[in-house]
Amino acid sequence: MSRLREIPLSVLDLAPITSGSDATTALRNTRELAQLAERLGFTRYWVAEHHNMPGIASSAPAVLIEHIASATSTIRVGSGGVMLPNHPSLVVAEQFGMLEALHPGRIDLGIGRAPGTDQRTARALRRSEAGLSAEDFPQQLTELMQYFAGTADIAAVPAAGNRPPLWLLGSSGYSAQAAGMLGLPFAFAHHFSAQNTLPALELYRRHFRPSEVLSESYAMVCASVIVADTDEHARWIAGPGALSFVRLRQGRPGPLSSPTEAAEYPYTDIDRLVIEDRMATQIIGSPETVSEGISQLLDNTQADELMVTTIVHGHEDRLRSFELLSELAERTPQLGRSAVHT
Repeated sequence: MSRLREIPLSVLDLAPITSGSDATTALRNTRELAQLAERLGFTRYWVAEHHNMPGIASSAPAVLIEHIASATSTIRVGSGGVMLPNHPSLVVAEQFGMLEALHPGRIDLGIGRAPGTDQRTARALRRSEAGLSAEDFPQQLTELMQYFAGTADIAAVPAAGNRPPLWLLGSSGYSAQAAGMLGLPFAFAHHFSAQNTLPALELYRRHFRPSEVLSESYAMVCASVIVADTDEHARWIAGPGALSFVRLRQGRPGPLSSPTEAAEYPYTDIDRLVIEDRMATQIIGSPETVSEGISQLLDNTQADELMVTTIVHGHEDRLRSFELLSELAERTPQLGRSAVHT
């Protein structure tokens, strides 16, 4: 039995573009899922920044956040995250200051230190080699915070006075330590770096220093979760995500395949080993199976909040997964949706 207290549930969305469909449909589906998440009582709805990925429509988080926030009224909406090396800090401050001014108290700014794409695309985003190095991240982050505080030499309008809660995102120990030392909330990408989850969380908590933002550490873990009525159907609809990962490793990203396409793909033995390793850290199955997996993850990580990403081909399957997860939360004591809005 889990020993954890009740924690809130949130959503990470990549706006997946599926085979036979297009980006317009993907973005419409994102809006519909966000509205469902709000009705179900989820705490926040974040979108991730990806570029040069034919299967992901969330290339411009600030634009998509405005779209989602305007279609909802209570759920927090944010970035999971903005990849700071891709953008001048001034632009990020202006964009998210404007979002906070338009939707007061509902915006989150999650920041990552990696480009989140290949170097050629990163250069195209910045039109320069400058700012592409992760070593520049501390300076960029300091500049960003100065723009929000109104202490920079340049006025970032309307950022000053409209700073949304700032989170650091990570898949290793660097951002964990930085978040701890700055007294910021920390979100860890367990869904693609599971082996680093516990070490990073330990670093975050060990280095945490109270700040004007937080008196105690606050760690969110993002996991890949797919819930269906049966284990068999959950595994079936999880197939496209596995194939997508194989294609990404091969340098051939594309739209998310259908379950049938994924089942008929000619996997090599190495592909199958990669998939087995990948799927071992995901939580996939019926409500009962998922309940066990989530309980184990929460017990292991002692997370303050759980964020869930669900990548499946069928939009109805994705909606159903979150409905089942919400029902599961209603009858699982350690899951809840009452959050401290950091």
